[in-house]
Amino acid sequence: MQPSWKRIVAIFVARNREFYRDSAGLIWNILMPVMMILAFAFIFGSGSQTLLKVGLLDEGDTTASSTAGQQFEDFLSIETIQFVPIREQKAGVAKVARHQLDLLLDTRASAAEPPHYWVNPESANGSIAERLLLGSLSSAAGMTTNGEPAPERVLRQTASGEALSYADWAVPGVLAMNLMFSSLWGVGWVVVRYRKNGVLRRLKATPLTPLEFLSAQILSRLIVVMASSLIVYTGAQLLLDFPMQGSYLALILIYMAGALNMISLGLIVAARLRTEELADGLLNLMSWPMLLLSGVWFSMEGTSAAAQALSHLIPLTYLVDSARAVMIDGAGLLEIAPQLALLLMMAAILISIASRLFRWE
Repeated sequence: MQPSWKRIVAIFVARNREFYRDSAGLIWNILMPVMMILAFAFIFGSGSQTLLKVGLLDEGDTTASSTAGQQFEDFLSIETIQFVPIREQKAGVAKVARHQLDLLLDTRASAAEPPHYWVNPESANGSIAERLLLGSLSSAAGMTTNGEPAPERVLRQTASGEALSYADWAVPGVLAMNLMFSSLWGVGWVVVRYRKNGVLRRLKATPLTPLEFLSAQILSRLIVVMASSLIVYTGAQLLLDFPMQGSYLALILIYMAGALNMISLGLIVAARLRTEELADGLLNLMSWPMLLLSGVWFSMEGTSAAAQALSHLIPLTYLVDSARAVMIDGAGLLEIAPQLALLLMMAAILISIASRLFRWE
């Protein structure tokens, strides 16, 4: 049976009216993420750090890394420095410019080109990290008498830029977090309530098919989520003046793709459950690991290999990373096209699973 757009539109309109009449829930969906952003800005706004953060640019070259490891053995053994592997030079230099890395050290030593390091001359922590690096090399061969590195030993380059505050960095993730909660509970909890109250049983007696019902729920929640995200984005922009360097079209598309994934996950949870309490527990069980492993609140750089591997299985990770790439790094649609295609493919698979698992009763 082909889907009837008239039936889909009827369910779509009914669901939207139900949502907008719940004024308390509507207000909370808008205020909660803004309050979270302000709280993060208040807690982390000072920018103080207990450790220096140095990026190691090796691009997987184990031979070069081993050679550099011997050359910089003293520096790499400093326990008060957090060393983070960096795969792409451009991304690493950008992090130095934004004060997200205090120093970037190129460990790809070769006979033709000695190691490089990048430092932001406006960063106080960068100056300390540079002094520690030069101090660790002061006794090595090739140092000049005044303690400066000889050109053939290590080359200094600068990467200037304004510091990126924690609030600026967190905004894309907080917007994604709000989208996730609104999508999961907006369909998962509601569909279970429909089943418990007998609404789905009555709809079963109509010509409405499960695919039509789910399609209406997806469209309704997608519009609501994107509209509320726009309001939150605008309000946060007025309050925090966070950076937006990339394409708005790319940002909208990546959030829409992410919302489709979250809505589909919510429908899978609600496909057969009968009680809101069980649905609420399963949705929490699903959402909190995603929050911890997707980089919403903190970067996954430097975490365990197992945690990073798990993060790559989570749709929210690709949403957060892509949104940050657009807003902070200035990425356009072409740059995030692989992540966008992956999210859309995952959404199609999840929607198919939800439609197969769905039961009216």
